[in-house]
Amino acid sequence: MDTRPLGVAAFRRIWLGQTVSNIGVGVTVVAVGQQVWELTHSSFYVGLLGMANFVPLIVFGLWGGAVADAVDRRKLLLAGSLIAWVSTLFILIQALVGMDNVWLIFVAVALNSTGFAITGPTRGAIIPRILTPELVPAANALNSLVYSIGAVAGPMIGAVALANGGFAVAYGVDALLFTASLYAALRLPSLPPLGEVRRPGARAVAEGLRFIAGSPVLMMSFVVDIIAMVFAMPRALFPELTDVSFGGSPAALGWLNAAMAIGSVAGALFSGWVSRVSRQGVALVVVITVWGLAVAAAGLADSLWLVVTFLAVGGVADVISSVWRQSILQLYAPDEMRGRLQGVFTVVVAGGPRLGELRAGATATMFGLSGAWVGGGIACAVTVIAVGLSVSGFRNFRAHQATAPR
Repeated sequence: MDTRPLGVAAFRRIWLGQTVSNIGVGVTVVAVGQQVWELTHSSFYVGLLGMANFVPLIVFGLWGGAVADAVDRRKLLLAGSLIAWVSTLFILIQALVGMDNVWLIFVAVALNSTGFAITGPTRGAIIPRILTPELVPAANALNSLVYSIGAVAGPMIGAVALANGGFAVAYGVDALLFTASLYAALRLPSLPPLGEVRRPGARAVAEGLRFIAGSPVLMMSFVVDIIAMVFAMPRALFPELTDVSFGGSPAALGWLNAAMAIGSVAGALFSGWVSRVSRQGVALVVVITVWGLAVAAAGLADSLWLVVTFLAVGGVADVISSVWRQSILQLYAPDEMRGRLQGVFTVVVAGGPRLGELRAGATATMFGLSGAWVGGGIACAVTVIAVGLSVSGFRNFRAHQATAPR
């Protein structure tokens, strides 16, 4: 793994802060899904958590990206981080007092998603400002490792917290660990906007969307990710699978939630070769096809360890896809538009899995657990091949073309 970006102090602090705070996020992901399942015993309601995340992501992701192009990005990162932290305290309080109200949980999740929708584009737009262009792909691989570490350690810690202390302990861990991210944002230098500043609003957002629409490569990098997440993300089905197949074991739930991230950690740790791949359009289609087939295989497995293994294979493919897509976007966009494009990226990357969770929960209600899981993975593989290879600009895209327009 290329660790040169960690030699830059500002990036190192952001990276370490995110590493710690994302463990807490992973704890909450497990706890909130399980709490909704215990309150409703419905995978559809667990899937609705995805919509509670997705709606604020659309609104505040696009708006937050536009604001990130017009204000000091350090101040905006702090503001978004504080909103996310308040939401974590809110969900902790509801668990402490035993409200047991699924709609209050949805409100807390939506508030947290609002904070993430602001910080995600802002943080993504900061990276090319504090690093030289040649370090950006390595930085994205390191950031993928951050999210993967959180998604591995978080569910494991969450399983222990649920088994020994309940929901309040799990949410308390998240609230405590999130302070590391706040500290990292505080230590950033001032990052005022560069180039032409547009007033945040519908016009600024529309400019970013037109920029994407005018680039088949950028557009397809979003489309293939939406296909991957909407068709094949099985996370909303984990509580039901745990209850049906593994006796409701918190440990099994932790392993299922951590499985894809285990693969992502492995993929990120050995990601040095990723920057040497030239035909990244075709390569993205290949790795997303692998992701879909791995998810389908996990749905056919009859033991916990086989499910975990196949999901981990999918995680390897997913992290490689993420590094390529993020690097193309960050290097392709001029600085005065990076926030807006990162806003769209955040909506797609974070919103896609939420729509996938809703799809999984709804189809499980109609077609059963296996049909929703396996069918989604196969549909992903077939669709991404058909769509991804149909656009010649994307199919023939070479890595060196990412830095062309300025």
